[in-house]
Amino acid sequence: MMLSEEPAVSRNVIEMITVANEYCLFLEGIEKYTKEDIISYFQKICPLMYLKGSTLPFVIVENPEINERFVTEENWLTIFNDVKAKMGKDDDFWMVDYNDDDYDNPVKTSVAEYLADIYQDMKDFLLLYQRNTKAARENAVSECRLLFERHWGFRAIEIHKIFHYLLYKEANSN
Repeated sequence: MMLSEEPAVSRNVIEMITVANEYCLFLEGIEKYTKEDIISYFQKICPLMYLKGSTLPFVIVENPEINERFVTEENWLTIFNDVKAKMGKDDDFWMVDYNDDDYDNPVKTSVAEYLADIYQDMKDFLLLYQRNTKAARENAVSECRLLFERHWGFRAIEIHKIFHYLLYKEANSN
């Protein structure tokens, strides 16, 4: 079978796996990076993740019962706390949620929360895909695409703006 005959193993999916894996590995080892390294890394990977997520194919899932989540609350909290500690005073930011009817009022949120939320979606995608059955791959890609549309795609764009600001705020203040 050629790589592109099965949508769940297409080039776009393999590229998404690569980017998702890099994202997760970076967060899992975040304690060894400086705040500046973290800001620079996410300023680059967030738009790449968004781009790769937008190219995921629509996959018809034959066995939806195979879908599962792997990241525990403890895993999420570890990532959240590690990022929050690294970001310090730059962790909080204001955003407008256009999915909420009350989008006239910005809400305070957190870099750590957004990165941990995206981590959960990416890690679940990777772990399910690694089951290496057709049903698992179909569910992994389908769920990743759905969560891109509803959850992590929006977060990747919002957080990218924050990292851009943090990276260039001194240059822009002159």
